[in-house]
Amino acid sequence: MGFLTSQTHLHITTWVVAIVIFLIAALMGKQSKGLHMTLRLFYVLIIITGGALFIEGMNYNMGMLYGFKFIGGILVIGMMEMVLVRQKKNKPTGMFWILFAVFLLITLFLGFKLPIGQNFLA
Repeated sequence: MGFLTSQTHLHITTWVVAIVIFLIAALMGKQSKGLHMTLRLFYVLIIITGGALFIEGMNYNMGMLYGFKFIGGILVIGMMEMVLVRQKKNKPTGMFWILFAVFLLITLFLGFKLPIGQNFLA
């Protein structure tokens, strides 16, 4: 499992691609069935790579912050899914967009602040 935790590039790439696919799928609306299925594949990849980084982060005595980041990532994925599903059912999505943005910012802040990975906030 070392290839998953030696660097954070794989994890960062998966969530960047997932966010781009999510935004495109949200703009396309109901015609985005194939993109939605692709996005779900990226959810799984994000969870696998994030879980591996979470396990690696336990060695840094910051397990609680890594746990918050892991929960934040799951919440971001949940909000992405809620936006797309509610959009297909023609239900309001405003609150889920706001929650998506808030959880994404919190998760990004924690991800860049913690010792594993890029050091943008140092």
